[in-house]
Amino acid sequence: MTSLQAVPVGGPDAVRAAFSRYPTGVAVLAAVVGGEPTAVVASSFQVGISLDPPLVLFAVAHGSRSWARLAGAPAVGASVLGAGQGALARQLASKDVGGRFTGVPVTAAASGALRIEGGPVWMECTVHDTVTAGDHDVVLLRVRALAQQEDAAPLVWHASTFSTTSRTGPAAA
Repeated sequence: MTSLQAVPVGGPDAVRAAFSRYPTGVAVLAAVVGGEPTAVVASSFQVGISLDPPLVLFAVAHGSRSWARLAGAPAVGASVLGAGQGALARQLASKDVGGRFTGVPVTAAASGALRIEGGPVWMECTVHDTVTAGDHDVVLLRVRALAQQEDAAPLVWHASTFSTTSRTGPAAA
């Protein structure tokens, strides 16, 4: 057995580098706010928090202007991005707020929640609760409606790079 040498946590860069070793899905939280599409891209999105009521969550940095706008929306769309949508994730997360949605295939629900097309799962959510957690807020969202696309593989964020999953090989057995 190989022994693991634990080291002190260090600063935020060291923590970020260690956390990057954990693969996560990528979701876009989006809605029409004040007549304009608004989005937050989150690699912290998690499902299965509760089945009754159905809850998901994500973490957002304090001071996020986009989340400050979205938090008051009647509903927020949570689009889990699909394989091949890494460039779209970067575009929606860019500092160019005015150009974020240029060319993005999107559908609006009657509630104003936005669905980014092409991903494996979409959920229409409302804010259930918000918990302060260090330099972020953990936002619990209650799922009100959902849709899934069986043949769409998810986009994965791992080691600061986009990739996807594979259903072949020994790990899938």
